[in-house]
Amino acid sequence: MGIESEANRRNFLKAGAGMAALGLVHPERVLGANDRVRLAICGLRGRGLDHIKRFSQVAGVEIAAVCDVDENVTATRVADIEKKGLPKPKTYTDVRKLLEDKSIDAISVATPNHWHSLMGIWACQAGKDSYVEKPCSHNWWEGKQLVAATNRYNRIVQMGMQSRSSPALQEAVQHMRNGLIGDVYMARGLCYKWRDTIGRQTRQPVPPGVNYDLWLGPAPDRGFTLNRFHYNWHWFWDTGNGEIGNQGIHEMDIARWGLGVKFPTRVSAMGGHVMFDDDQETPNVLSCCFEFRTADGKRRLLEYDVRHWMTNHEAEIGTDAYGHSSLPPAGLTPAAAKVERGSRTLGPASGKPGTVGNLFYGSKGYLGIQEYDSYKTWLGEKGEPGPSGRTPENHFANFIDCVRSRKKENLTAPAEEGHISTTLVHLANVSYRLGRTLNFDPATEQVIGDKEATRLLRDEDRGYRAGFTIPEKV
Repeated sequence: MGIESEANRRNFLKAGAGMAALGLVHPERVLGANDRVRLAICGLRGRGLDHIKRFSQVAGVEIAAVCDVDENVTATRVADIEKKGLPKPKTYTDVRKLLEDKSIDAISVATPNHWHSLMGIWACQAGKDSYVEKPCSHNWWEGKQLVAATNRYNRIVQMGMQSRSSPALQEAVQHMRNGLIGDVYMARGLCYKWRDTIGRQTRQPVPPGVNYDLWLGPAPDRGFTLNRFHYNWHWFWDTGNGEIGNQGIHEMDIARWGLGVKFPTRVSAMGGHVMFDDDQETPNVLSCCFEFRTADGKRRLLEYDVRHWMTNHEAEIGTDAYGHSSLPPAGLTPAAAKVERGSRTLGPASGKPGTVGNLFYGSKGYLGIQEYDSYKTWLGEKGEPGPSGRTPENHFANFIDCVRSRKKENLTAPAEEGHISTTLVHLANVSYRLGRTLNFDPATEQVIGDKEATRLLRDEDRGYRAGFTIPEKV
């Protein structure tokens, strides 16, 4: 099949209609083992800064371009890059313009959730690989289309589930496969963070230097407020997926990985937005239960809990027992600790310790995981100490290695696995929003006999703005 003209290619990208009519899309460059990977980072605030730091540490990577809708953030990040003694990257505001740059081999996507799949799909269609932050989609339909694009255009697409690249957690999962804790019948994901109220904000003018139309992209315009913008976009259905789609996706993925299951057969979630009277739409307390059937017909259960305030440290998660702690580093204020530790486990508002990790229960013991790289085991009825380990992950290097080798099978968190874990997030949120249990067909990825749930899984009521739609055919 032929390639249409460059002008037509640009028109398709700008329209956001996809590039299905282009037929087969070839990569812009064929990389050799020693070639530098020219990377563009999209979204430059908190997680984007992490991408800059981590990718700049991977041998053979050049941060060749950056893209953000806020000129002020872009200027700061370019200065950060130059302070590292690295070449000044090209700068873009519109990712569609960036994807026209033939010299770029791959992009990393650290934007708000509602942009993740669309940027990943557009990158595939432009012949570029992508590292897509978690969750890989804002709704189930987007994730399914991202996987389809990955396969059609034969691209390397990694989801930001770092734990899968930790040798210690790989070891922990192998222990469970080998029967260390017996028949593993249940996993629990814990996400207990101190998250204070976001308060209420009135509409106001868009800040200078911000292209809010591009920030919205696929999402509807409800008027600009600070609560719908930086970070707090997580707590609104138009742009975020709540805590379960923020921190919780990591724990959902680890739990599913450890259990050795894929899509569930039943899902039930209950919770609410409790204690605070503010603008937040998503729940800050949520309890979820998933039922799976294994190939040999056995039932497996996965539980997941969100708490937003005081809690205990189950299985010592959130303490020094795993070799690192959720406590702020000594001598740092909560604000400084947040910067130092990336506020992953620390409550962003308070710097107080959280409990973020996983528990696996078997017939011979249980296993605990503390984000994102440590595990411990307790064996027998007396809970005797068993194997333990801690090895930091190097997820970004895994992605770059696969970009060079073109071996998709070596990705530790490919788009297909990311989509399955993210679907659990979407199913739980839909169950919560509708107030009922969902029956799910793993073979067809469809909710059984529930049209409302099906609509929510595709964001049909929210819809997409013109120019930013997910293509029906990728």
